[in-house]
Parts: sequence; structure tokens; C-alpha cells
Amino acid sequence: MTRAARPGRERLSEAATLRLSLLLRSLARLAEEGTATVSSEALARRFGMNAAQIRKDLANLGEFGVRGVGYDVADLRSRLASILGLDRARVVVVVGAGHLGQALADSGSFNGSSFRVAALFDVDERKVGGRSRTGVPILPAEELARSVAELGAEIGVLAVPAVAAPGAAERLAGAGVKGILNFAPATVGPFDGATVKNVDLALCLESLAVRLSAAG
Repeated sequence: MTRAARPGRERLSEAATLRLSLLLRSLARLAEEGTATVSSEALARRFGMNAAQIRKDLANLGEFGVRGVGYDVADLRSRLASILGLDRARVVVVVGAGHLGQALADSGSFNGSSFRVAALFDVDERKVGGRSRTGVPILPAEELARSVAELGAEIGVLAVPAVAAPGAAERLAGAGVKGILNFAPATVGPFDGATVKNVDLALCLESLAVRLSAAG
């Protein structure tokens, strides 16, 4: 089987990226269990996916698997991680050291093989100099630009009040981060040189409430 060239990530839609990320998580679970090979049908049954969609997504990226045998779990996991840019740890900083900010900084999802939270930033002098539960240092907000450069941070996470979000986002973009994940209830961006993803938790709850109401 010939190894396909690494495809440009710009070819991946957001929906496809999400599906592949979920597939990568599923493969990690199988690897932990010691599974060597798996079929698209087995993946679909085990993790609630669509077997045909799995095959289509992978076919769009190159040659994977062997007919009648399935996919080599370790190989597919490694290649997908490389395609998605998750084959190395990216440094993350969190702006806002309140309950949400510290919870995110301590989260296992934000600290693993692909991401590592290096620092929290806050304007509250009572918090500055302290650490989160897992030991992430809380630094003064005015040191953001210098610290981003020193830490080599690529991603900034916003966990600040809505009124503070635009300014904090501008400072992150100006400091050179390549991606901003915004949990504040306010839309920020766009910025030249920085990809922004706004996650409004209140809107998500409202959308869920609408669906529940429609379901009766």
C-alpha cells in the first residue's frame, strides 16, 4: 500500500474536521484497549458513527486500510493526528482566571499530547501570583504580549466577561497567537493572522431549550 502525500488542511471543511477529530478520539480509545485493527463497520457500531461516512472521509485524504482486513489502528491514528495538526503539543494561554478559566486550564482536554496550558492571565491582583489547582501560574494581564512570545503560545482562550472580550482578543491577536477560542458571551474578531472560534455557551443552552420545546 502506497502512503499518500499529506493533504492540505485547507481542503477539510469544519464538519469533516469534526468527524475526523471524533474518529481520532475513537482510535485512541481502541489503542488503549490494545485493538490492532478495526473495520469501518466496527467503528460505527462502537462509537455511533456512520460507516460509509468514515470510508468517504478517509478516501478524501488518501489510501487507508486494506479491503477485508480493516484499518491498522496505530497507523491510522498517527496519520490522522498529523493531518489534523495534532501530532505535537501546542502551547495554550488562558485569559481570565475566574472559575471557568481555571477549570479550562486544569482540564484534561486542554492538557494532553496535543495541547498544554502554560499560563493564565488576569487583572485581579488578588489572583496574580497564584496557581490553578493543577499548578498553572496566574500572571498579570499586562505581561500577556511578552509571555506569549516567551512561552511560544499558539492558542489563546478567552474566559472573561463580555465587556472585556474584544480588548482581550485584540491583545492576544497582537501578541501573535494563531488561534483564539472565545468562551465569553460576545463575538470577537476577525483578526489578520489569527483564526477565531466563538463558543457562546448561553446560545448553546438556548438552542437546546428550543429543541426540547419542539419535541414537546
